[in-house]
Amino acid sequence: MTQRDPKILACNSNRPLAEAIAAYLNLPITQADIRRFSDMEVFVEIQENVRGEDVFVVQSTSYPANDNLMELLVTLDALRRGSARRVTAVIPYYGYARQDRKSGPRTPISAKLVANLITKAGADRVLTIDLHAGQIQGFFDIPTDNLFAAPVFIEDIKARYGDEPLVIVSPDVGGVVRARAIARRIDADLAIIDKRRERAGVSEVMNIIGDIDGRRCVLVDDIVDSGGTLCNAAEALMEAGAVSADAYITHGVLSGGAVARVTSSPLTSLITTDSIQATEAVRVARNIRQLTIAPLLGEAIRRISEERSVSSLFN
Repeated sequence: MTQRDPKILACNSNRPLAEAIAAYLNLPITQADIRRFSDMEVFVEIQENVRGEDVFVVQSTSYPANDNLMELLVTLDALRRGSARRVTAVIPYYGYARQDRKSGPRTPISAKLVANLITKAGADRVLTIDLHAGQIQGFFDIPTDNLFAAPVFIEDIKARYGDEPLVIVSPDVGGVVRARAIARRIDADLAIIDKRRERAGVSEVMNIIGDIDGRRCVLVDDIVDSGGTLCNAAEALMEAGAVSADAYITHGVLSGGAVARVTSSPLTSLITTDSIQATEAVRVARNIRQLTIAPLLGEAIRRISEERSVSSLFN
């Protein structure tokens, strides 16, 4: 690193990832006391001098989303009041991203509200990965870098399958661009699952667009939450004649009974990143595995700190 190294500060939502990023950069974690009062209010004390420093705060706003978001906001405020030169909010998983537009009358655009809160709290820059909707970058009035997990996934896919022909599958029409980008880079065919969502959290697979008969299929998406869409997609692929169905999903929210749903599904494996810290249920699941994004985020942090371009990390 440069003579004046950046500081890496870890909040509590995903400390293992923050430590892995710091290890990649060969830097220590900045000492801070981040805890709760007896009434569960957040208390933050930065225990090192940060005046004039370039600080990167690592915090996913995953479950419990409101607690982790508030922890991030209070930490940003503490750093701003501590006269840090620049504060970058490193948010591997950006909660509330699925509320990126009005879904009906008198409903909020929560993704925009959260962007406003982060900016107002004191962030000078945001670094995240695989936003649910790319246009969320425009909700921020500060520089925002949205990295992609595709390079991490592609490396693993090539190691597992080699030159075996695959079909990359988008579990819905909205994910076609993401699936097509990966398919193009590994010279694979593309298929799309057309589904109709009857109500929130429940989806019905309707039709498969593309030839998957006798093929190994790899589903790709940004978020797996309840697992309903993913498991229904895997069942539809197997019923249509696929040899196997695997899934590469950036953010493993896996709420409620999602882990049990995935383990009992036809999925050979579900591969997520460590943007969200794995629960014990995820760690012991027979067909769920995590890939680390620490080197990807670490390299982005290095380049931002050294005022170098990060554009090559988007390719």
